[in-house]
Amino acid sequence: MSIDVATLLDRAREGDPRAVARLISLVENGAPQLREILAALSAYAGSAYLVGLTGSPGVGKSTTTNALVSEYRARGRRVGVLAVDPSSPFSGGALLGDRVRMQDHATDPDVFIRSMASRGHLGGLAAATPQAARVLEAAGCEVVLIETVGVGQSEIEVASAADTTVVLLAPGMGDGIQAAKAGILEIGDVYVVNKADRDGAESTARELNHMLALGERRNPGDWRQPIVKTVAARGEGVVEVVEALEKHRAYLAETGRLQARRLARAAAEIEAIALGVLRTRYGSVHGSDDTPLRRLAERVSAGELDPFTAADELLA
Repeated sequence: MSIDVATLLDRAREGDPRAVARLISLVENGAPQLREILAALSAYAGSAYLVGLTGSPGVGKSTTTNALVSEYRARGRRVGVLAVDPSSPFSGGALLGDRVRMQDHATDPDVFIRSMASRGHLGGLAAATPQAARVLEAAGCEVVLIETVGVGQSEIEVASAADTTVVLLAPGMGDGIQAAKAGILEIGDVYVVNKADRDGAESTARELNHMLALGERRNPGDWRQPIVKTVAARGEGVVEVVEALEKHRAYLAETGRLQARRLARAAAEIEAIALGVLRTRYGSVHGSDDTPLRRLAERVSAGELDPFTAADELLA
């Protein structure tokens, strides 16, 4: 079907939610117009503040995201939400559970919420998340909240996809050792202990503070991660979370680290695209197709060639 990318982008810039949704679907599905779309979106890169939210299932990520949207809207910001849901192993689709919990903003024209299926991509995000964020930037969103799948101990990719990473914990969801195992002590810029009205909230915050202090290697002027207690379902502590986010954003801008993070993010995106092109161009070793990769793999497995030389030949 013929698609006028320029017209679609103009409509998205005017706030047409259907145009925004169409653009995200095109980048998510790797449409033939993908290169044209990304070329058009590049002019708007970096215009939004990207906030990643991660944590184990049940800590209240969707409820917290909903509360953050409310607070940012109260401050007059236009907000986009990319909520990555686990994929069905059969249909490949997402449950869309996040949109079920964000009905408060369903009719707000200045809030765009998109659920994305992870489609087996590890790290808690969907492969097309960076491109989808670019669409929301172009659509005029000043803040984009990226919520991870939250399925265990591997959702740390969000740290490289966002300007600021929020890690959520809740009482009864594991001790400080679990937090260390999950790798979240390295990726969090702001920590939120949600469901703080439950028993054990003070203990969770204290353990987290202790674990962060153990790993401290700070120079004067380095960012010290705040720990904020919230009851997101009642909106308690959400103002403090947004204040912490604004302070971190200012810190990144003042120290030049915001640009450094965005450069690293662009480099990772370029690398992922380049690797994808290589895989497409040179094929796999599966099936009966005679591909350059398969021919080299046969020579390596037969002892005729070492893998480093084979890799050099493939790249050459």
